[in-house]
Parts: sequence; C-alpha cells; structure tokens
Amino acid sequence: MASPVTVSLSDITADKLIDAFGNDSLGILVVKDLPKEYHELRRKVLTQASYLTRLDQQSLQDLECPEGYYLTGWSLGKEKLANGVADELKGSFYINCSFFKDPSLEGPPPDETRGYENYKAYTTWNKWPKEDLDELKGFQQNCKALITLMIEISLQICEKIDVYCEKHLQNYEPGYLESIIRESTTSKARLLHYLPNASSSQSDWCGEHCDHSCITALTSALFFDGDAELAASPDPSAGLYIKDRRGNVVKVNIPPHCLAFQSGSALEEVSGHQFKAVPHYVKGTAMPGISRNTLAVFLQPSLHAMVNENETFAQFADRILRHNH
Repeated sequence: MASPVTVSLSDITADKLIDAFGNDSLGILVVKDLPKEYHELRRKVLTQASYLTRLDQQSLQDLECPEGYYLTGWSLGKEKLANGVADELKGSFYINCSFFKDPSLEGPPPDETRGYENYKAYTTWNKWPKEDLDELKGFQQNCKALITLMIEISLQICEKIDVYCEKHLQNYEPGYLESIIRESTTSKARLLHYLPNASSSQSDWCGEHCDHSCITALTSALFFDGDAELAASPDPSAGLYIKDRRGNVVKVNIPPHCLAFQSGSALEEVSGHQFKAVPHYVKGTAMPGISRNTLAVFLQPSLHAMVNENETFAQFADRILRHNH
C-alpha cells in the first residue's frame, strides 16, 4: 500500500515528485524543514478562523458573495454534500490569491475577465472582514503572508515538475507549469472551520473528490475544544483520507510542522497524465464539541491559460463540473 512521501524543503527533486505523484503513488507530498515564520503564521491564521465564524450574522452576511456562487468570502450552508443536503458542517472563507502576482489586486484585473463574464466564481474580488475584534487584528495581513509563503513553496515543486515534463513530454514548454501558477489570478485559498459536532455520531465533513487545481497546498489542521487549542487530534479516525492508485483508502496525518501538497486534475492535464489527480475526503470526529481549522491553497491557472492542447482552464473547469454534477 502506498504511503505519503516526506522530504525536506531543500531536497525536493523530480524523482521525489514521481514517488509522490506518479502512477504508483499516493498522490501527496509532505514537506518538512519549513521557514520559521510559517509555524507562527499557521497558528495565527487557523486560530483566527474560529473567531471569524463567531462574527454576528449581519457581519458574516456582508462577507458573502452570492454573485460569485459563494466561492468568494464567507460561505456556510450554501454548498451541498453528496447526498444533496446543505453543508452545515463547515464554514469556509475563500480568498483570491491575485495579490501574489500584484499586491494591489484582490481578484483578476479587468483585462483578464473580458470574455469570462459567466465565471464569477473565479473573477469576483475578495471581501475582508472588519478587524474591530482584538482576535481578528491583522487577519488580512496574516492570511496573505501565510498564503504567499505556501505559494512560494509550491512554485519550487512546480519547477521540479517542469523539469520532469520537459524530459518526458514532446513539445512541453520549458517552465510552463511554474509560469502559469506564478502569473495566475484565479488561484484561491480556502480557510476552513469544521464546526463542532453536536452529537457523538461520526460524519464525513467532505465527500470524496479530486481538486480542480494543479497543486493544492494544505496546512496541518488545528483542533479546538471550545477556545482551548489541542496539541493533536483527539480522534485518531478523524482527518484526511486519500484513495491510492489501486483503490486502497489511506489516512494521511500531516505533522504540524509540515505542509502537504496534493496533485489535482489540472496537473494531470498539464503533465500529459504523468501526474495523477488524487481522490480524497475528510472524515469528521465522533467526539462532540471539537472543531477543526485548516487552510488549503488551490494553485490553478488563469482562466485563459491552456491546460492541454485544446482547452483553456475555463473550458477544462466547465467540463469537470459537468462531469461531477
């Protein structure tokens, strides 16, 4: 049975990426020896996620973006689980990552949205909460700093994927994956607060799926019992599960001092199917009163960028959504 590949940040190689994302892999890379500032930023942002969810109803409603299908700003109960029931199990705060390319941007600039008027889920600009509460001071700055660090590390992985693809694929443009991610104005972060379970029954917080992205960067989750931060998950069965290439389901534990990187459907296209997307889901805890916070950064191309010979990312995303729905 496949297991996660763990490497030091200074030791990411094309061979290690094949072990992590190739045909016989689990589809996840765990990176250790991260910059010192990562650990403080992770704790700040994941702690502030809990306080964000406690804002009054009007403040949270002001952060919603219905025209962007609730995929910008605050979302709770707007998405549906696999059984068609509204998802009241987790609150999400979505952040467009265009600021990585240009600090003045909170979404794609007008010249990149012409012709994509029907793609509001990707083109709406960020909404940020007021930071009146002491617990939310610096929230926007902290989020952007953590996301920027996660993207910078992701780009190192993209560079190594490019090296592999240049050797093994005909007509692969040198540095292509790294460039489309670096220049992207549609990459999106999702700050997640999995709400405390009111009962002792266990449920899947997130149904099995593959990400649309090229690469998804994931922090280790932070667990809380009320306001008290827990040193580790109190429920060994709760957390991230991945289905390997042979259909085996494997629970993946991301150490607090590490980042994890999953391969998504767009990477499968860009790499000519050399790197496979990874099906995964998140299982809830059976312990009442426990919440779980984490941050995922979905690194994906701009809408106009080509992901294969025939499709832009916009066309590819449409095809995937039609298949899934």
